[in-house]
Order: sequence, then C-alpha cells, then structure tokens
Amino acid sequence: MLAVLSPGQGSQKPGFLTPWLDLTGTEARLRWWSALAGVDLVRLGTTADADEIKDTARTQPLLVAAALLAAEHLPMHDVQVTAGHSVGELAAAALAGVLPAEAAVTLAGVRGREMAAACALEPTGMAALLGGDPAEVLAAIEATGLHAANRNGSGQIVAAGAVAGLEKLAADPPAKTRVVRLQVAGAFHTPYMAPAEEALATVAAGITPADPGRILLSNLDGSAVNHGRDMVQRLVRQVTAGVRWDLCMRTLADLGVTGVLELPPAGTLAGMVKRELKGAGAPEIVTLNTPDDLPAARALIARHGSAPGHEPTIAFRVVVAPAAGTFQPAEELTEGTDLRTGQVIGQITTRQGAVEVTAHASGTLTEWLAHHDDPVAPGQPLARIGGQV
Repeated sequence: MLAVLSPGQGSQKPGFLTPWLDLTGTEARLRWWSALAGVDLVRLGTTADADEIKDTARTQPLLVAAALLAAEHLPMHDVQVTAGHSVGELAAAALAGVLPAEAAVTLAGVRGREMAAACALEPTGMAALLGGDPAEVLAAIEATGLHAANRNGSGQIVAAGAVAGLEKLAADPPAKTRVVRLQVAGAFHTPYMAPAEEALATVAAGITPADPGRILLSNLDGSAVNHGRDMVQRLVRQVTAGVRWDLCMRTLADLGVTGVLELPPAGTLAGMVKRELKGAGAPEIVTLNTPDDLPAARALIARHGSAPGHEPTIAFRVVVAPAAGTFQPAEELTEGTDLRTGQVIGQITTRQGAVEVTAHASGTLTEWLAHHDDPVAPGQPLARIGGQV
C-alpha cells in the first residue's frame, strides 16, 4: 500500500520550483494558479529569497501549488492513501478528489493571507520541544498558558501562544527537553487564529466537494475521512486545532503502508516517518524534489501502489472506518436496507470513546464488510452501498 504525503509550512527552500519550469506547461499552470491565489507563484518558487517565502501569506499557496504540480506527473490512480501536514492537507484533499486543484490553491491563498493577518493582531509565536516525557511536556505547555499546536511524533511537540508564555517555557523547560524557538509569524493552530478560521469558512462554504476516491487522513485525529463535506469542515477547523501528525503516522502503520512518497519540497515528513515507523515493517520512502526524482517516484508507485486496471482500494460506494477500534453495526440494519445520506450505520468503540460511522451517500446496503465486534483499522472497508451514489 502506497501513501503520498504533502508537506507543510517550513519545508520551503529558495528556488525549489526552478527545475520544474523546464517541463512543458508548468509555467502556464503556475501563472493560472497565481491569479487564483493572489501571489506570484512563479517568482516565489524561483527567484524569491528565504525571507520572502517565509511570509505565511506567500508560503501556503506556494506549498500547495508545488505538491499539486508534481503530482500531475505521477500515476496517481495507483495511489491508495493521501495525507498532508497543516496546509499540506489542502493538497492531499485535492489529490484524493475532494477538491479541484484550483479550489485547493484558492483556499491556500485565503488561508495564508488570513492567518498572516491574525498573526499581526498580537505578539505570539511557536517553539519546538524536543525530547522529554510527552505527558510532562504537555503538562508544562498547559501550565504556561500555551497550546500544543503540533504533535509530530518521535519526541517532538510544538507549543504555541503568547510570547511571554514561550519565554517562560524556555526559561524552565521540562526535564530532558530542549526548547527551540521557531521562526514563524505567530501561533498557528491555536485559538489565536480564530479570525482566520472564520474568514476561511466563509469562502469554503461556496465549494461543492466530492467524497474522497482514496483513503484521506485528517490532521485533526489521524482518522480516514469518508465524506467530502466533512473534510472541508476539518480543513477549516484545522486553522485553530492542533495538528496530530503523530496519529496520522500511527494510521499509516495501522493500514500496513509499505511505501511512502513525499511531494516537493520533500524531506521533512519523510524524516518524521523514518524516525517513527522503524523496524521490520518500515515503509520504503522516496522524496520527490526535482523532475530528476520522477523515475524513482514512479517506480515506488509501481512497487507499492494498486495494480493497473484494478479498482481503487477505497471507492465511492465503500464506507470505511474513520478510526481504529471494534466495529458495532447498527442493529436494525440488514443487507438490502435502503440508506440515506448521513444515516448512522454503526459505531466504532475506540480508546477515546465511540465514533459514529455514517453513510456518505444514499443507496442500498448491499454488503457488510465488517461484522459485530470485528477489530478494524482506520480506512478499513466496513460496508458497501449500491444504487444511487
């Protein structure tokens, strides 16, 4: 099973898109997307310096455009799983078929501008806490009035909030923890970004999403998302909610992912996966940064993706598990029952509580693919719906 990952803010490097402009049609595509995002993606990806592309308003659409641009040169129909870190979720959603590429780039432009504006309202920031006991680190973050904005696994948790709180945390860090202040504009993925979330929600309300055509993981809780509208709501909410990349990587392991491809600018997520998913079951990893890496990326997809001519692992007529746990189908439902969109067909009992499973379309319950008390993993097919979907 193959997963394609889209990186988030902080992964950008000056000139990283320059070699891609040698490919036919690339510059025209970037200029079209520039009009949608409200920034010059061609210049930002080629001649702009590090300070300019560090600007949140510019960085976010640049990263989404870069991932989508590279994916156009890959056999994405053979990819079973997509996921993205922070703003990279917009690219992942587009690659899963939830959003058109144009919508993803447009939303990234709005997201970047509005988050930059929210950062200017009061002095906030972020700091990475490396090492230490996770429970002690989270307790220290809460005690200083900060928020756990990112949990990236392998002993890395990012705190965000008021500058005074960050300074207090740095002066008295948890045991065996190193605090590294991040060069960012403000406290992303915290309540400080509420104005940006509200603005993004207003624009996102005009989008008509599709349900994902492959397994799409959410930063909110690492679960596989069945419904396009649910994913759009999660994308909006993620502006103020913490990024649980640790749970996304756990889901990759639960799914039995054997190959991981990171889209440009690649390296950050691949490093996290390499540190977290170790041992005999560690996936093969390829980073795609320039067109010279395309042959290796295509070969990885050929080795770990779905066989050509086969149906995708997750199709629109299959309801999948949003989380790991024990499945309990709704008692009144039997095969042959007519379902309506949004109807609860069962629940998954997890360590955090019960998670409802709903039908993403109307139709007939043609087959249960999981049964009472069956253990299930995120993305595992639970039921098949036929008819008008």
